[in-house]
Amino acid sequence: MYRDLREVYWWSSMKKGIAEIVVKCPNCQQVKVEHQRPGGLPRSRRQHDSIWVIVDTMTNSDFLPVKTTHSAEDYARLYIQEVVRLHGEPVLIISDRGAQFTAQFWKSFQKSLGSKVNLSTAFHPQT
Repeated sequence: MYRDLREVYWWSSMKKGIAEIVVKCPNCQQVKVEHQRPGGLPRSRRQHDSIWVIVDTMTNSDFLPVKTTHSAEDYARLYIQEVVRLHGEPVLIISDRGAQFTAQFWKSFQKSLGSKVNLSTAFHPQT
């Protein structure tokens, strides 16, 4: 509201005055955008609350239900069961910088499979 009004009007303490008016205005309070953190996914019957997305450029994508509390060992077990079993061992993995994927265990695990691991740059997952 302040940005719109400042193009046409001006008075001293304008920003503060507009804020006071908006707080008292019922219509303004009803249409005001809430600034809340996203709530996350609903839990499945098996209590999964997150999705692990694996994109294989040759065979397509896998979407695996996981829990936010999974450790690197849990991801390794799931990786063997759902990815390596179906598609074989990958040559190159580009991973985000989640704690479970930067852990020494995960690095050693991928090395034992013969996979090279590159960590992506923030906001550029294709790197």
